Amino acid sequence: MARPTPPPAVRCACPAPPYSPHCRPPDPEATINRLVLWNVDLTLVDVTIITRAAYAEAFRQVTGRPLVKLVPAMGRPDSEIIFETLAINGIPSEDDHLPRFIDELVTAFAAHRKRIGKEGRPMPGAKDALKAVARLDGVVQTVLTGTIKGNAVIKLGAFGLEKWIDFEVGGYGEEVYPKATLLQVAQGRAKQKYGHAFSAADTVLIGDSARDVQAARIGGAGMIAVASGRSTEAELREAGADIVLRDLSYASEVVGAITQLTGGKPA
Repeated sequence: MARPTPPPAVRCACPAPPYSPHCRPPDPEATINRLVLWNVDLTLVDVTIITRAAYAEAFRQVTGRPLVKLVPAMGRPDSEIIFETLAINGIPSEDDHLPRFIDELVTAFAAHRKRIGKEGRPMPGAKDALKAVARLDGVVQTVLTGTIKGNAVIKLGAFGLEKWIDFEVGGYGEEVYPKATLLQVAQGRAKQKYGHAFSAADTVLIGDSARDVQAARIGGAGMIAVASGRSTEAELREAGADIVLRDLSYASEVVGAITQLTGGKPA
């Protein structure tokens, strides 16, 4: 059954004044005390075709062989995908494989920068959701992603989504940590920059996979799961997500979910 369209008054992505009571700019004096972490692939953007092409090029450069099989992402970080892809293609891992592969992956993605905007796409509602969340008082948005940092910037930048993200405090796929630990690393980076000790009470992860849900549960964050990836709504609920959305099409749903999980006041 299709969801009814929410009334305009509750939307939170007004582009300019005058603002309704439900849609106003954030208080510039507000202390940063809420951390929103976004997964990138299949939550904010879909660049699957370009990702495979970049992996194939990086694999050939590092091993001298063509890529036959690529391990599906399914919430894995690039570092894990690299090692498993080497193994499944019969390449014994060596000490320099990971740094070389990461360097080649960045180079390959940069070379395909123009293709990303043409062959990839932002996920439905992603831009409005980021814009709306940015209007919440005390919120900083960053990414918690399996994608390596340079490529995360390229992916989001291709669709104009980078302007709402503080990349300095994120967690990325070249860091060899489980995602739950990486969440805590991001909390630490945000504390160092903004002077607030972030905890499960004021941190929210928004992602599309059961691994994202697991990371939030273990790492200490509220979890908004979006069924825009390869996990169904039922699977995300079973994994333990606090709130499950079909997609990001309604910015008011995203803002309301963050507000509910952090105990804050909506902008």
